[in-house]
Amino acid sequence: MLSLLATSDFNPVSEFTDFINHPYVDLPLGLDINKGVVYLWLSAAVAILVPLLIIRKGLKAKPSRWQTFLEMVYDTAYIQIAKAGLPEEGMRIWFPYVGTCFIFIWAMNVIGFIPLPFSGESVQLLGVDVPKLQIYAASANLSVALTLTLVTFVATHVEGIRYNGVVGYFKSWIPAGLPPVRPLRAGSVGAAILFGLIAVVEVLSQFVRLVSLSFRLFFNMLAGHLVIAVFLGVGALMAASLGNAAFAVHIIGFPMGVALYLLEATLIAALQAYIFAALSAIYIGGAIHPEH
Repeated sequence: MLSLLATSDFNPVSEFTDFINHPYVDLPLGLDINKGVVYLWLSAAVAILVPLLIIRKGLKAKPSRWQTFLEMVYDTAYIQIAKAGLPEEGMRIWFPYVGTCFIFIWAMNVIGFIPLPFSGESVQLLGVDVPKLQIYAASANLSVALTLTLVTFVATHVEGIRYNGVVGYFKSWIPAGLPPVRPLRAGSVGAAILFGLIAVVEVLSQFVRLVSLSFRLFFNMLAGHLVIAVFLGVGALMAASLGNAAFAVHIIGFPMGVALYLLEATLIAALQAYIFAALSAIYIGGAIHPEH
């Protein structure tokens, strides 16, 4: 089995990186249409069309299962995400944003676990080339996660300055109670050093938010897909090496694989969308009311 692993071309990471160099449509200025872009379009279509189709059927006093589901998603976005992190004066502008983040990222994560024919490879079936099915999550690409995070990052500081002014907002980064810095007094040297250290730490903490918010989404979704890919690859290698004895392995491995797949496609996909939207609301709300 080890020899099979050593000679195999199995590389689960390649499905998240190869598309960058092989776009479907090559456009200037880096605006190529690649697999990641197609998945973003699909996610946006699902996030927009599914709620519209449910609403177009008519909202009833005795809701259907789909209406109940939609109301549950709305309540989660409004109460548990937006109201929990945003002040009242920020709800009108930023509830649509954090709610959209929640639904869009959730749709993107779920679509990432649906086998779709965008692998760029094909297989012969009854003499016809049929595209291979593949699971792929756009949120498992760092550029997508980082772009979403940059929107939250910029919105946070724009709102902080808009509500508190430039001086008031950046002054709020320094904790209250520090001794005053008076340049003409020798005793202020220690206070100036302390002030400078705290300012550096606070600036770094703002950029750490940028990294942590994007990497949390990226690594969690990437890890889920890689675990599934590795299980499939190891299962195929074991089947090839064990022959008839592989049946016993599949009896145990198949249910475990299905359980892992369902866990990632349901709980983890929704949880990562919830965390991203909730942290976005908290960051924006904290910039509006930094004293809180």
